[in-house]
Amino acid sequence: MILKRLEYVKAIFLDVDGVLTDGSIFVNEVGEQLRTFNVKDGYAIQLAIKKGIKICVITGGKSEGVLRRFEGLGVEEIHMGITDKLAILEAILERYQINKEEVLFIGDDMPDLACMQYVGIAAAPQDAVEEIKAISHYISSKEGGRGVVRDVVEKVLKLQNKWGADFSVKSV
Repeated sequence: MILKRLEYVKAIFLDVDGVLTDGSIFVNEVGEQLRTFNVKDGYAIQLAIKKGIKICVITGGKSEGVLRRFEGLGVEEIHMGITDKLAILEAILERYQINKEEVLFIGDDMPDLACMQYVGIAAAPQDAVEEIKAISHYISSKEGGRGVVRDVVEKVLKLQNKWGADFSVKSV
């Protein structure tokens, strides 16, 4: 079963738009793209990192705000403006000597398809496109930007007996 496989997850790869955000992009008068993030996702990301899970972000978008958000959460592998997400994923796995079966990828749209088919566990938000949901091992009850990352990360950490209150992890 899928829950048993979550016990062995060593790395979680995340798309941004549609997973960590609801997919809406606000553009201000000077052309800056603005997104909103769920604070509960941020807490789960920080806790996962602290508990030894490698968190990696791979996105096609480019935004200084997105970069700052993930740097602030302690994410070390942040890859932006990427068209070939699978090549980046494979390079990261090789660098850290992580087996693809120990990897979970959360994606929501067609640019995530190859990565999700490659890794051991594919997860998607409830509002992902049908092609992504069709190949996902787990479909969250949460929509993108509404706590899907928290939902998935919490399950992983609970099954690994790593979940719990940690007052050194800040809510951001």
